[in-house]
Amino acid sequence: MESKKVEVSAENLASSIGRQEICFDDITPTQARGLAAILDWEDTQQISGDILPAPWHWLYFLPTPKSSEIDIDGHPKRGGFLPSISLPRRMWAGSRINFIAPLCIGDSTRRLSTIKDIKIKNGKSGQLVIVTVLHEIYVINNKDNVEANSECLAISEEQDIVYRDAAPSAAANASPSQKPAPVPAKPQWSDTIHVDAVMLFRYSALTFNGHRIHYDYKYAVEEEGYDGLVVHGPLTATLLLDLLRKNLPNESVKTFSFRGIRPITDTGPLKIEGRQEGRVVLLWALDCSGALAMDAQATLI
Repeated sequence: MESKKVEVSAENLASSIGRQEICFDDITPTQARGLAAILDWEDTQQISGDILPAPWHWLYFLPTPKSSEIDIDGHPKRGGFLPSISLPRRMWAGSRINFIAPLCIGDSTRRLSTIKDIKIKNGKSGQLVIVTVLHEIYVINNKDNVEANSECLAISEEQDIVYRDAAPSAAANASPSQKPAPVPAKPQWSDTIHVDAVMLFRYSALTFNGHRIHYDYKYAVEEEGYDGLVVHGPLTATLLLDLLRKNLPNESVKTFSFRGIRPITDTGPLKIEGRQEGRVVLLWALDCSGALAMDAQATLI
């Protein structure tokens, strides 16, 4: 797919830094039950009062654009809270999360989002724009009096949203030219996940994510240059924390960060691995070729 090269100016984006948005949502059991089913939990009946596992807050505060507001890639059209960046490809590349107080099913919550920073970089793959958004989620203790003194900060998260030039070819996406990064450590735990189109579609539906690279094979391959359907970054990160839960069921997570290194597609099994080093847990994901695709780290309370 050929595309016209797009140049982005730092001056045009600077005014977006500091922009804020407020959203409200209830931590309902339906979303949590859906993710428990996708993760193949034995007990999927999440009920009111249950603590929401990390990082299941991603199931809430979902954008709900009208059908007329959807772009060719399935994302909402440019503009709104996030800056209007003309680079054609966009993805959630990483997060840094502090879990300050528990979120429970049944809680009413408020999220304050702030555009914290915008960086423009140029590399071998073309121009990149990284938008860092700070999300702060508060539990509302009194629904009838939504004020600072009636709220408790539960989660603080920085998300990096990356905008990129179009891929020059499918081969460029399927076989990144850079040498694979080394695995962080010798694995203590390891699991193999057989990701398929049904799993990706269910996660897209659960998170109201219309990005076509996750369920539209023809679009993912012919338009965005991947070699298959793309596994969602937050799904991979969720699988990593679920690996920690399985092996350390009595522990709670204090902080968690992840960084996407290369795309993972449904062309083969995904391997998730981890190792505990004191109160730090190293976690990572390998694509079907065995290359490091996501690097993550959690600290325990």
